[in-house]
Amino acid sequence: MCTPDRPALVLGSSQDASTVDVEFCRASGIDVVRRRSGGGGVYVHPTESLWVDVVIPRDDELWIDDIGRSMWWLGEAWSDSLASHGMGGLVVHNGALVANDWSRVLCFAGVGPGEVMAGSSKVVGISQRRTREMARFQCIVYRTWDAELHARMLPALTADSEYVRSVATPVAGIERLALLGCSLG
Repeated sequence: MCTPDRPALVLGSSQDASTVDVEFCRASGIDVVRRRSGGGGVYVHPTESLWVDVVIPRDDELWIDDIGRSMWWLGEAWSDSLASHGMGGLVVHNGALVANDWSRVLCFAGVGPGEVMAGSSKVVGISQRRTREMARFQCIVYRTWDAELHARMLPALTADSEYVRSVATPVAGIERLALLGCSLG
């Protein structure tokens, strides 16, 4: 589990930096950084989100060569853990990436393989970075979802603020979860 010490907006590797209101972020104490995996922006906060990195070596039994299918097991682990704590109706997306007009700006607007959904709302976001030796899966779950803050950081989102409110399902009590035998939170 990674615990940031400051809020940050983490841009995807190919995200256009012009989508960010840098002045608002600076004035609000939100760092703007970039990750090596693709997708849109992800807001990371020390208390409002849970960021978990899972790393497996190439010779691990969980390793799957098919990059799309390689995250399904992790989504199932998240889904099982959330279900065991009373969160029902979850579905792990076992299809291809589903992008839309907003997913290049906001990661939670699209749906990737292995990500956990509650209806049309994302519960767990997962990205992946691979080398020849290992795969690193970066996961985020929100304790709270502030659509207005996201729209201030990423101004294009104000065009459809009702949609932005609906893209994420926060998880209360996430500190009680266990994933792959590890306590989270």
